[in-house]
Formats: sequence, structure tokens, C-alpha cells
Amino acid sequence: MASSSLSSYSPCAACKFLRRKCQPECVFAPYFPPDQPQKFANVHKIFGASNVTKLLNELQPHQREDAVNSLAYEADMRLRDPVYGCVGVISLLQHQLRQLQLDLSCAKSELSKYQNVGGIASTTSHLGFNLIGGGGGGGRDHNQLLYHHQFFPRDQQQQQQQQQQQQHIIRGLDGGSNNFDTTRGGFKI
Repeated sequence: MASSSLSSYSPCAACKFLRRKCQPECVFAPYFPPDQPQKFANVHKIFGASNVTKLLNELQPHQREDAVNSLAYEADMRLRDPVYGCVGVISLLQHQLRQLQLDLSCAKSELSKYQNVGGIASTTSHLGFNLIGGGGGGGRDHNQLLYHHQFFPRDQQQQQQQQQQQQHIIRGLDGGSNNFDTTRGGFKI
């Protein structure tokens, strides 16, 4: 009866690879199932079966699965990149992280410049511009253009020139096309 249960027992990928009989207490069996032979082949090629056996026997049972997954990943990466292995991937990810942190820092710095530009918000509310939407037709496009130029100036001198141009445009709209309603402080709809 014991021989029939052993004959139906499928050997793990490690024992099959090593061409030995797989015992029920085999340390490899829970972590190298028979349907994943390449997993053990890679680990064996990089670390050796005896080293993996020693490692697994030194670990607590609840730590073994994580250790085997780590060894399998490291072996796979070492076979893909024999020089750097998983260290190359880690280094690349760290470089990308540093670059993203630098980009984020630059974006925050740029944003703080625009938040600290004084008087722009009061100027737009004094003139009655609705920067979010409002107005119709050409007025809306004009508001969006003013919004862009007011909050994204290249330097202070350019900002002053833009404010003078905006005042000139407003005077021209008020006197010329009569689309600017001075009583309500905005463009007529």
C-alpha cells in the first residue's frame, strides 16, 4: 500500500532535475513544483542545489517561500544580465526615482514662483475677468490668453509689458468693439 502511494507521488522539479527519488519530506517539494522545472534549473545553475538546501534548512518554515522566490528572481535576472543581475534593475529604478524626485522638486519650485507672483489675482478680479470659463466667443479666448500670460511670465519686465498690453487691449475693446461691459466688469454675452 505504501508503494502504491509513492508511485502516484510526482517528484518535485528539483528531484526530477537532479534525477533522484523525491522523498515526502523533500525540502524542495513545496517550493519547486513539478510543473515549473525551469525555476529550479535557474536556481541550481546560479546557486547550486547544495547551497539552496543549506539555506532552506537554516531558515524557519514560514521564511522559506520568500527565500525561494527571491533566489528564483535573482537567478533569473543573473541569467538575463550576467554582469549586474538584479542589481542592474535596482540601480536603474533608483536612478528613475532620483530623476522623478528632482523633476517633482523643480515643479514645486516653479509652482511656488507662480503662487508668489503678487498682485495678479487682485488685478484680474479688479478687471472682472472670469478666468475659468465665462464670457462668450472671442472674450473667452482672450481670457484664456490673459490667464496664461499672467500666471506664466518669463520675468518681471515681461510681466509689466504684458500688463500694459492688456490694459491697452481692454481700452481698445471698450472703445472699439463695445464688447466690454464696464458696469458689470466683464464681457457682454
